[in-house]
Amino acid sequence: MARGKKHTPERIVGHLRQIEVAVANGKTTPAGCRESGITEQTYYRWGKEYGGLQVDQARRLKELEQENAKLKRLVAELSLDKLVLKDIASGNFQARIGGAVRWAMPASME
Repeated sequence: MARGKKHTPERIVGHLRQIEVAVANGKTTPAGCRESGITEQTYYRWGKEYGGLQVDQARRLKELEQENAKLKRLVAELSLDKLVLKDIASGNFQARIGGAVRWAMPASME
């Protein structure tokens, strides 16, 4: 696999199942990984994250991780907005933009 290539949750679960079958048939884990085209390290990392999940569960896990990241960004933006509004409400209208001090007026007051 090319370095940094993204695998879908379905493919990851498929690789894990393929290696589990190979091990059950008497092959070693490294041999199963080679047949599947992934490294042992990747196999164990994926096993920690996806081990025991069905394909639909793995897909849902990825969706939830993406949604969580989006919500974290939104919370950070809203927290920053709150701090700015708090400064404006306290009469501190100075803002640093590009290293220079400029007077900033909220959009609602323009």
